[in-house]
Amino acid sequence: METKQYSILLVDDEPDIVDFISYNLKKEGYLVSVAYDGKEALEQVAQNRPHLILLDVMMPGVDGFEVCQTIRKNSLNKDIIIVFLSARGEDDFQVNGFQVGADDYITKPIVPKVLLCKLQALLKRTETNAKNNNTTFDNITVNTENYTVTLDNKSIFLPKKEFELLVLLTSNPDKVFKREEIYTAIWGDEIIVGDRTIDVHIRRLREKLGNNKITTIKGVGYKYENK
Repeated sequence: METKQYSILLVDDEPDIVDFISYNLKKEGYLVSVAYDGKEALEQVAQNRPHLILLDVMMPGVDGFEVCQTIRKNSLNKDIIIVFLSARGEDDFQVNGFQVGADDYITKPIVPKVLLCKLQALLKRTETNAKNNNTTFDNITVNTENYTVTLDNKSIFLPKKEFELLVLLTSNPDKVFKREEIYTAIWGDEIIVGDRTIDVHIRRLREKLGNNKITTIKGVGYKYENK
């Protein structure tokens, strides 16, 4: 299986483990980025969503369970594969890991061949999803694999935040997304933006897509009209 197209975020507070696992992943052609704590991991996910996250459980500050739970709250992250790597193999820990949204739970010490086989199996899901990554509404098609949007069969350019906002709204057509929910999903809890930020991005989307696509629910938020 071709692995160079897949990006993996490795999150662990032990440098020796990070170096060991990174070496084996890079040797197989994966694109690897690292974070040494939960806060840094969430920042990286918000900036550049990886295909898969290898996540330690016991970390200072924000632990792995909280990181996973926070990632899963954002609908833009629904396709990210999350695998826990932990020295804690007790049943309660593993059950908790799956309950907060993990796709797999692997106990340390890590055996590279076993880890790589499991990752290949999990990433087959990404290959399958990539074949069905187009979302079409009327005359608009959104492709979440290559970050493109077509309107009346013509490609249009959307900056990253506008694209993510469109993906969020079209992820559940006719649902009203509250302003707070949009802020958290697109800009994250740690980033302070002005009160007019969402309004400006919505206005720009309307200019490019048409004024009838996105409806304002006064005092609440916005929704994408599936007409």
